[in-house]
Amino acid sequence: MTMSVEQAGLTLVDPTAYAEEFRLHEACTVLRRESPVHWVDGRPGYNPFWVVTLRADILEIEKNHEVFRNAPRPILVPAAEDARQAEQGQMLRTLINIDDPDHRALRPIAADWFRPKTLRTMQANVNQLARRYVDLMAERGGECDFVADVAVHYPLQVIMSLLGLPESDFPRMLKLTQEIFGGDDPERRRGETTEDHLAVILDFFAYFQTLINDRRANPTEDLASAIANARIDGEFLSDVDAVGYFVIIATAGHDTTSSTIAGGMHALLQHPDQLDLLRQYPDLMPRAVEEMIRWTTPVKTFMRTAVADHQIGGSTVKQGQQVLLMYPSGNRDEAEFDEPFTFDITRKPNRHVAFGAGVHFCLGAQLARMETQALFTQLIPRLHHTEITGPVTGVTSTFVSGLKQLPVRYRMTASATA
Repeated sequence: MTMSVEQAGLTLVDPTAYAEEFRLHEACTVLRRESPVHWVDGRPGYNPFWVVTLRADILEIEKNHEVFRNAPRPILVPAAEDARQAEQGQMLRTLINIDDPDHRALRPIAADWFRPKTLRTMQANVNQLARRYVDLMAERGGECDFVADVAVHYPLQVIMSLLGLPESDFPRMLKLTQEIFGGDDPERRRGETTEDHLAVILDFFAYFQTLINDRRANPTEDLASAIANARIDGEFLSDVDAVGYFVIIATAGHDTTSSTIAGGMHALLQHPDQLDLLRQYPDLMPRAVEEMIRWTTPVKTFMRTAVADHQIGGSTVKQGQQVLLMYPSGNRDEAEFDEPFTFDITRKPNRHVAFGAGVHFCLGAQLARMETQALFTQLIPRLHHTEITGPVTGVTSTFVSGLKQLPVRYRMTASATA
């Protein structure tokens, strides 16, 4: 039975659809074809909004940050949470919650750490960590959960090392990240209530407030010290802004890359011809990484609020209305991509929107590319046979999601020098 336009719109507020991507893509395909700027209303528990599914329209909104603002509703949440935030304010103020002029002042604090010149100094360490996790995969005796054993921990260690945090704290940061991004996922959320979500945020505050106090008392050469000691107009960041900065770097800085790596591996296993091609032509790795990013699109949605009436795709978004930017849909847009539902590591050009655009373009985009390329550059030459051995499941979340488990059996060279 064909999905109606109304059903397609309502699918986008169903968190389980994001864990079953065939449903999500079916809904987005219907909307791109029949109602690319679509008004979603009538779903119990959510306030109404426009959903935008074409790549060109997504980019137009992203680049028009004067009209389409992140505040007060940067992500899709139930109406009850919208009401609570309207009354009490955001529990957490990160770069994704903030518009100019505050965003313009805060973003440069960490921006230099993610520029190509700085990242080049990290390349050797990233390569070493990639080799370490591929070695660990080899040591597991031919079976592992690629998500839990490799994809999750490697980017976590990269970003925690950049921040200068001790390895003993990594499990705590992983758990908090999965809880804050997995609020809709029964296996990841701490609980179902606002109080449970608040408890996660309070744990973040407690951890990072201690870190801020330490780095201000004992400055170091890491990114944590740069954030803790940053000043705007001569004053330290407020506790809320400083903690929010740490949270977005420490969580999005690894979870999205984990999703790309896990989803990229899954795509290669589903398309063995592409895996063989990459093994035969390793120079294709940069293009393969871009295709993995397009294919997985870890950040599924962001919301923007119009501060003035604006025409988009033949519809008028009125002042005060919100729009949901559907990045997976933009990355399957038939108007931009030839055979968008084909995983093609030779795809060029590959103008995906997985990192957004405009002033809120992903701060860590280049680091994510570097990490993904380093891991697969180490892994592919050593991997001689791989097969999926059990259910492949995804995270239930309308915001950031990827694979939750990818059980595999494989044969691989024991070490890089073997």
